[in-house]
Amino acid sequence: MQKPNKIMTTQTTKNINLHKNPTKNTSIPITQKLAFGAGHLVNNLLPGALGVFSFFLLTAFGMDPFLAGLLGGLPRIYDALTDPIMGYISDNTQSRWGRRRPYIFVGAIFSGIFFMLLWQLSEKNSEMFNFWYFLIMSLVFLTANTIFSTPLIGLGYEMSSDYNERTRLMAFSQTVGQMAWVIVPWFWVIIADKDIFTTQADGVRLLSIAVGCVCILFGILPAIFCKEVDQSNLQNRSELSFKKIASSLKELFVSIIKIAKNRPFMRLCIATFLVFNGFQMVAAFSTFIIVFYMFEGSYKLAGTWPAWFSTISALGTAFLVIPIVSIMANKWGKRNAFLISTLLSILGYILKWWGFNPNNPWLMFMPVPFIAFGLGGLFTLMMSMTADVCDLDELQNGMPRKEGTFGAIYWWMVKLGQGLALVLGGLVLKMAGFNPDVPLQTEATLTYLRLADIIIPAGTAFLAVVVMWNYDLSEDKIKSIKIELENRRGKL
Repeated sequence: MQKPNKIMTTQTTKNINLHKNPTKNTSIPITQKLAFGAGHLVNNLLPGALGVFSFFLLTAFGMDPFLAGLLGGLPRIYDALTDPIMGYISDNTQSRWGRRRPYIFVGAIFSGIFFMLLWQLSEKNSEMFNFWYFLIMSLVFLTANTIFSTPLIGLGYEMSSDYNERTRLMAFSQTVGQMAWVIVPWFWVIIADKDIFTTQADGVRLLSIAVGCVCILFGILPAIFCKEVDQSNLQNRSELSFKKIASSLKELFVSIIKIAKNRPFMRLCIATFLVFNGFQMVAAFSTFIIVFYMFEGSYKLAGTWPAWFSTISALGTAFLVIPIVSIMANKWGKRNAFLISTLLSILGYILKWWGFNPNNPWLMFMPVPFIAFGLGGLFTLMMSMTADVCDLDELQNGMPRKEGTFGAIYWWMVKLGQGLALVLGGLVLKMAGFNPDVPLQTEATLTYLRLADIIIPAGTAFLAVVVMWNYDLSEDKIKSIKIELENRRGKL
């Protein structure tokens, strides 16, 4: 039995009607789930394509590695700062179309347009011209993407007030979103194929247009088909105007402080930081190990094995892991489902030692189903649990509901950690003695690389298990909170 919620005051606990039976459940229509999933496809496809295309800044456009690193890092800092602001704006917006949908619609269109423009670089331009063009356009693109993605996340938290339906929604959207990671690894192959594009630069420019158009088409669907909560029940929202920028920023700061005091939410953020960024730190190592350990530094012999490894991982996550995680969460609770999923991922990381076998490349797929439980379980469950935390916040702090701000802070933690993971990943490669300029790495380097590929993500995943061990927002507790909230302000 889970421990009682320590952060609820005695008076708050007395006010909750601890009924065993939940209020009437209503399932989200499949049309809305598909539309919300389409939004998550875009939310994965844009950063995935951005990561692949950024590699070609070096090879196709001749960018200095240091400058390319700045182009990867500086926009991330800006992106992390804008997320909470957009979350606050979305939470407090009042319009005939809702708090989220107008931003999603406009943001999707501009995200697609500016992604296309971002990559219309010319290899004939000077290096500094391309640097400043890409930096400025990155900031514009990320602004548009924040306008799209932050309200989209907030919309998902409020589409259902049912404990289990929230998990089913997130599982469905994550399954659809995983299709982006089935596609993205093949961008490497397509762009570099001289039978398709004359040069890599042509490949980047033309493929970015295709990606941008797809993102516009699918990105507007949540704004058209998904429904928001009844705004008439949303009280105490701030007035958004240029005259009240100072007071609005003060209210945003106060909201962030309140959210930071929410212990269950902080557990979700820390656990996500550990699992996701432990994985991200060594994400590229699998490709290095396949090429330099299994195929002795020959990219030709390695062929499409790295792309297939990523594709099979994404397919396994989408159609095997996420449905299983959803079933486990409905049967045993979200916390227990997270603990089981994360422990299974640790087993998968350990199996990599035997899976990456030069004598039998097919064994590389052996750890995949277990490793997939790590990220597949992580975002499915954490996004569902964040929706539960929003209910707790309303119970403790009242209106307005802060789904947008919660979502923004959660993803701010993810982005901050991702930037840190990229830096630390490069440091680990350097410490292992990896030399990209030679085809044959030393035996010691390959051993250190393989050990880091296992120990780092397995270690951070174990720490996440420790963090989540005492997470105490159970199904019964959330149902009790829901009943109390409905008594206060009617059903949302």
